[in-house]
Amino acid sequence: MMHYPGNLKLVRLRPTSRLPSPATEGSAGYDLYADLDTPAVIHPGQTVAIPTGLSMQIEPGFAGFVFARSGLGVRHGIVPANCVGVIDSDYRGEVLVALYNHAEQSFTVQPGDRMAQLVLLPVALPAVEECRALEESARGSGGFGSTGR
Repeated sequence: MMHYPGNLKLVRLRPTSRLPSPATEGSAGYDLYADLDTPAVIHPGQTVAIPTGLSMQIEPGFAGFVFARSGLGVRHGIVPANCVGVIDSDYRGEVLVALYNHAEQSFTVQPGDRMAQLVLLPVALPAVEECRALEESARGSGGFGSTGR
């Protein structure tokens, strides 16, 4: 298991921003909170970028991945617009969460709402090697659903 070196360094860009926090002792990530002055309405089929009011310094060799909160996705159809957001270790701007509404009714994000979760994961960027052929595998070139149910 790879351990994160040190602390996740954060800067509050506004006094109203909330630091990310794990919901439970066993949480895999940190809840991200909406830093809004007024509620934001996301209409069906619409994407809205919601600010966190935070910038962060992620250590090299890691990236931040912004995942949906299960309750928002399952109960309300509200998920990150790009499925999983990626925060590179060299990004220092404000972290925004682009939320998309899959539902048939509008959804309102209130100031301070938990809207997504941040998970820090190691990343690998090996050298790219162009080849004429690849090693054979048991699966071969079987496509989506080729291994059964």
